[in-house]
Amino acid sequence: MILPAGAAPALPYFDLLLQQLEAGDARFVEAFGRHVHWGYWPDPQRADGSPADFAAAAERLCGLVCDAGGVVDGEAVLDAGCGFGGTVDSLNGRLSGVDVVGLNIDPRQLQRASSRVVPRLDNRIRWQAGDACAMPLSDRAFDVVLAVECIFHFPSREAFFKECARVLRPGGRLALSDFVPTPALQALLRVVNRGRTKGVAAMAATYGPIDCSCGRQDYLRLARRHGFEPVSDHDITPGTLPTYSFVEDLFSATGAREAAKATRTIAWLSRLGLLRYWVMGFRSVAGPRP
Repeated sequence: MILPAGAAPALPYFDLLLQQLEAGDARFVEAFGRHVHWGYWPDPQRADGSPADFAAAAERLCGLVCDAGGVVDGEAVLDAGCGFGGTVDSLNGRLSGVDVVGLNIDPRQLQRASSRVVPRLDNRIRWQAGDACAMPLSDRAFDVVLAVECIFHFPSREAFFKECARVLRPGGRLALSDFVPTPALQALLRVVNRGRTKGVAAMAATYGPIDCSCGRQDYLRLARRHGFEPVSDHDITPGTLPTYSFVEDLFSATGAREAAKATRTIAWLSRLGLLRYWVMGFRSVAGPRP
């Protein structure tokens, strides 16, 4: 069931995706009809730039996050920021007896997800509108929380971790993927954000409100404050790099020049090694720490 949500943030990236999907653009349907996140290539040199290749890479990245969460048959799983339901459907296709909730603040994304994902065998799927930083969900309801490439849109990582600690059962797991800056980029971002540069405005005009200021050590401190310990920690940046050329070319082909430019900026930071792509897994071991 989809419940009414509060006001969703501006999401121009999803506006563009939904526009092309609804228009039946075959490239967007194949590349983004299921997953709406970056791809992962074990051998980046073999990326061929096709929508089918990108879709397969996006499925692999989804699998990496699910594996970091250690999801197994029979568990209750929350997919926070569930997009078009790709991660939910992936779990639905390879596990049994799972109870999965897809949470998203944007009803349009939930509508698309609910219209395309059908529970398999004895799996149960529910779609829930809501803010990942103030989840309309019960305490200790889940074994695993997943957040695939979405946490940078959330208003507060602190609030999200607090909510995860609340909705997870003792020993529950949290797995996420995120764009993580090096200390050098963190320092640069502090200057850039104070200056409100055109680059920041262009990025927001494409990808909406984003916060990529949380470094690896910040994540570890944040996890500890909310009673989590790290169980896996992988920098997969090299395997994600083919994404940028594919997405930039796709935007350019539709005439979305500013979106292509914003993507090129992220690519530049990533190829220089300043912005890393991490997959992290945590386990709840205690209550929040001071």
